[in-house]
Amino acid sequence: MSSQPAFVAPTRHTDPSAALAQVQAIYNSSIQHLRSSLQNFVAGGDDGQHVRACYPFVRVRTDTVARADSRLSYGFVAGPGTFETTLTRPDLFASYFEEQFRLLMKNHGVALEVGTSTQPIPVHFSLAENNHLEGSLSAERRMRMRDLFDLPDLAAMDDGIANGGFEPRAGEAQPLALFTAPRVDYSLHRLRHYTGTAPDHFQNFVLFTNYQFYIDEFIKLGHALMADPASEYVAFVEPGNVVTRRVGEPARPGDEAGAAPPRLPQMPAYHLVRADSSGITMVNIGVGPANAKTITDHIAVLRPHAWLMLGHCAGLRNSQQLGDYVLAHAYMREDHVLDEELPLWVPIPALAEVQVALEQAVADVTQLSGYELKKILRTGTVASTDNRNWELLPHPGPERRFSQSRAVALDMESATIAANGFRFRVPYGTLLCVSDKPLHGEIKLPGMANTFYRERVDQHLRIGMRAVELLRQERPGSLHSRKLRSFAEVAFQ
Repeated sequence: MSSQPAFVAPTRHTDPSAALAQVQAIYNSSIQHLRSSLQNFVAGGDDGQHVRACYPFVRVRTDTVARADSRLSYGFVAGPGTFETTLTRPDLFASYFEEQFRLLMKNHGVALEVGTSTQPIPVHFSLAENNHLEGSLSAERRMRMRDLFDLPDLAAMDDGIANGGFEPRAGEAQPLALFTAPRVDYSLHRLRHYTGTAPDHFQNFVLFTNYQFYIDEFIKLGHALMADPASEYVAFVEPGNVVTRRVGEPARPGDEAGAAPPRLPQMPAYHLVRADSSGITMVNIGVGPANAKTITDHIAVLRPHAWLMLGHCAGLRNSQQLGDYVLAHAYMREDHVLDEELPLWVPIPALAEVQVALEQAVADVTQLSGYELKKILRTGTVASTDNRNWELLPHPGPERRFSQSRAVALDMESATIAANGFRFRVPYGTLLCVSDKPLHGEIKLPGMANTFYRERVDQHLRIGMRAVELLRQERPGSLHSRKLRSFAEVAFQ
């Protein structure tokens, strides 16, 4: 016997709003069923029935090639056939889903089908924000949950679609999105864990940094903007979901639940929120490619418009000065964390719109242009390594490779962030600041480094934020370059 909500057979929709409403109705019914059943179980109830609820799905069938605007890189399927995907959190993704539905209907001239899928929702993914069970159940009751509820199934949430290795079985629909609903839910829960903030607060532009100094400046700036009634940002959110509203902006339900954590999470996130979600999220990923891969694996499901790396690097050329900027136009990948998902023979191209915005932002903030700008800004290859002590390797091993690659800077995160942007079709860019030159005898020393960081971080952060302003002005859809799309690409951006 199984306890399930009413099955909803597929219905056809020619209006994207109606299709979204059906997705919401199915999802809400499924989640409510799981939550009420779980509440009963936590209270001691157990009638022996297996409890199951499934995700909604959306499907499109077409027998023609899309009549799409060729300048847009998404919104249409690759060719005739049946395409579908499961969906989750229509509250969080409402505007995104509606836009994808609208483009599919426009480009193919067909109705969408929405119904209940056969993919179970793991009970863990039905929990409301701030709900926790571990303190409420004994070890025996937690084991009993395995018999009564569906648990996360890793086989349903791998990255085969994004990696280009997914092959549908005979009679199976082709994918409509990069991520299945369980994969999205998994990442949403991981984001809470790693960043200390709810996914709802994440904005469409993300800055990554490898130093706390940048976060300190971002926090100062965030609070200053909240004191300005004319600020374009309406809220500033810190770990623990601590929300500061812009002066004159009324509090919203849930604001009072925020509380600063006793210790910061592994990769704390801070959010300058705009009403249209096109604000700025900043994440301190710390040092190393493992964190860089981990956090971008999860932020990718939010489908940001762009993410940028701002951090410090080792300058590899004698002509560079401490404090100079490096704009990456190529990447030498020795980080190794993505070798299985994205082979090293795959090139990671620079994206014109992002490159132009970053260079213009440096010019705008420094007030330099033309030949004078070249004194502090260099464009070139950035090498990323997973060996923090690469300087201690036998000479001339790494130096020779750096020279052969034409690298001008070295760090441990930028190539990972760019490669995962390429892999997940998220526009990316890198602007680094030279903080030492180990090949030329200039290493970080106590005091000198701290003074350098204080002097340069504020300007570097303002450059990153100015770049976001410029990217925000781009024509809708233009950032999602066709350079990032494969031959038989999914329709969802």
